[in-house]
Amino acid sequence: MKDLHRKHHWLGRILASDPGKIRLHKAARATISLIASVFTTLFILRTAGLALFTPAIVSGVVGMLGIMVVLDDTYTKKKLTTLLLGISAMIGITLGSFFAGNSIYIDVLLILSIFSSFYLTRFGVRYFSLFMIGFITVYFSSVLKLTADQIPWFFMGIWIGVGYAFLINFILFQATAKNLKRGILSFHIQSNLTFNILIKGIQENGLSEKERENLRKHVLKLREYAIVVSGYIKDEDIHELWPGLRSAELRLYVFDTGMLIETLADSIQRLKNAEALEIDELRRLLVWVMETLRDAEVLAHDYQNQNLQEAELAVQSLRLLIIDLFNSEEKPEGWLFLIRRIESIANHVIEGALTIQQSLLGKKDLEFENELSVGSVETEENNYEKIDEAADHVAGKESDESVDNKDQGLKPSTKKAYQALVASILSIIAGQFLSPGQPYWVLLTAYIVLLGTESIGRIYTKGVRRSLGTVAGAVIGFVMAKMLSGQSVLEVFMIFVVVFLAFYFIETSYTLMSVFITMMIAFMYDLLLGGITFTLMNARILDTVAGAAIAFAVSMVIFPKKTTTKVSETINDYFEDLNLYVAEYVRSFTEEVNVKELSERGINLDNKLKTIMDEAETLLHRPGSPSDTTITRWITVMSAINYYAKHLVASSYRKGFDYPEHLLAIFKQIEEKLEHNIELIISLLKGEEKDDPILGLENEREQIERLAPTRTQSQQDLIHHLYYVWRINKSLVELGMELNEGKK
Repeated sequence: MKDLHRKHHWLGRILASDPGKIRLHKAARATISLIASVFTTLFILRTAGLALFTPAIVSGVVGMLGIMVVLDDTYTKKKLTTLLLGISAMIGITLGSFFAGNSIYIDVLLILSIFSSFYLTRFGVRYFSLFMIGFITVYFSSVLKLTADQIPWFFMGIWIGVGYAFLINFILFQATAKNLKRGILSFHIQSNLTFNILIKGIQENGLSEKERENLRKHVLKLREYAIVVSGYIKDEDIHELWPGLRSAELRLYVFDTGMLIETLADSIQRLKNAEALEIDELRRLLVWVMETLRDAEVLAHDYQNQNLQEAELAVQSLRLLIIDLFNSEEKPEGWLFLIRRIESIANHVIEGALTIQQSLLGKKDLEFENELSVGSVETEENNYEKIDEAADHVAGKESDESVDNKDQGLKPSTKKAYQALVASILSIIAGQFLSPGQPYWVLLTAYIVLLGTESIGRIYTKGVRRSLGTVAGAVIGFVMAKMLSGQSVLEVFMIFVVVFLAFYFIETSYTLMSVFITMMIAFMYDLLLGGITFTLMNARILDTVAGAAIAFAVSMVIFPKKTTTKVSETINDYFEDLNLYVAEYVRSFTEEVNVKELSERGINLDNKLKTIMDEAETLLHRPGSPSDTTITRWITVMSAINYYAKHLVASSYRKGFDYPEHLLAIFKQIEEKLEHNIELIISLLKGEEKDDPILGLENEREQIERLAPTRTQSQQDLIHHLYYVWRINKSLVELGMELNEGKK
């Protein structure tokens, strides 16, 4: 039963989707909290003999937001913020009710709520959550025009919502170990699916264009899964699931497995083009290696020693074939290094798997050295290249204070607050003209579009997606609401369904999320207003487009941040991390540095590269423009750098290098030149004028290759382990020269 996903590709894709089921569970928690809050409040109201319905709606909104908008970085802080949401909602209900008869006061309250939600994030993300729920409750109470005797029932509904959010988040569904276990399962299934495609490609001596594109998508998906899984890896969860295992060992295993699959995907077509796959023995051994690694259940509690023995034999046989090819009279031209690279990383995967089993068997203090690595073939300097890696979590929820923004002495949160202030005023004015009966819909849209966006391009993209989603959702929602009109139970059920779908897709498709949110509004209008009209839904579309347009226009005028500027900032962040990463690696040749532990930093580099590509999305969709060409070139070079940087860890991390003592000074020079080049590139990206030259490493490389022990003199091939350092610096030189040329 457990092997069905290997036999049926479609089943594997379903089982592997949503690693850790985090989106599913978050959407389910929000929906359950919404339903429980609504029905509990309704039950109490009906028991008390009241016909009120709106306290149940407010209760559901609070219960739902208590799941979705609590974003603090620790468990304790999240608990406190959840409880504080109740106080903030009570204040919002009270103020909204008190000033309901004066639209100007309500306007001021809503504007202050939006301004504060951005401005006060400098003191913590909690303030965003509190003022967001304050904004919503002020809006509700001002529209409903509550009487004094109704307010206590709304307070009751608020605390019912808070109670369910707290219960669901911190008592019923607090076990994070399950997320890790499910995430690892998804990662393994996705790995196996990709292995199957690779095995087919090698058995059939290559892949078609369609199959290569499918393989590329699977590799990218695997990289995403590795990032998610790495984010779940915490010591306490590891100890609960696999006693004796260390988080660093599991993280390294995930890293190496992803690297092996990316390397295979990168190499298969090149091997075909070089006619290497015409060698039957090579094809057989590559398939053998992949099948044994695919079938090894490394984290199984009933692990048997023979589980990895066949994988060891497969890699050893591949190594022997490499030795034969290397020593043959007619050495293969241009492709032997590809096989060596596969063998090297496959060996690391097995070594990591064996280390994991040593830990699970209670031998974690044993320094395990895989015998397969002893005779590893180290080929020559022209023998290597790479893609980047599979890695860590959506790390990077950085406070906007981390950005060094000196423009006009204002912090990013302050600039965003002023943008929101102007957008709010304009939205309220526009709302009065477009929808006098419900003037705040424009304001709500502008607020949402400004959330989580900084550059002009990102605001434009989000506004367009929200507008498109609203149009589609209005059409679908209008039709369905008309069809279900009068069937209240069915409409309530559909509201819960579309809320779940909206939250499920919130992280993967903003357009789809907007579709489902608009459908929910259509059903609610039909329930609360006794019917829905085309004019009403058309007004909501117009309001949404207007709000998105106002947010975009304000971002272009008030403290505008060009997309290219934001991309440059994220690139600078990347290079600052790269500087530390590469320096630590080079230092490992002269000092005690555990290069295996650099895998976590490498994972972070991969995540930052993804951030760069996300920020540059709007530029990359404008082919032919100068900025598009420049940014595309930058990202291409940085992808190559990332490609090489990941291989520093994946292809090496071995100890005991032998070399003449006077090479110590050469290593120091390499470190200093790399640091100089990276810092120079950072300065050039910031627009600073620099006359310093970009430095090559040709002299250092020549001395290393002339003086380092040969492969027959030393177990560790120094030339091999420095190969990617040369490639990284070559890419840095290319980028530095291009930036310097651009300044001229």
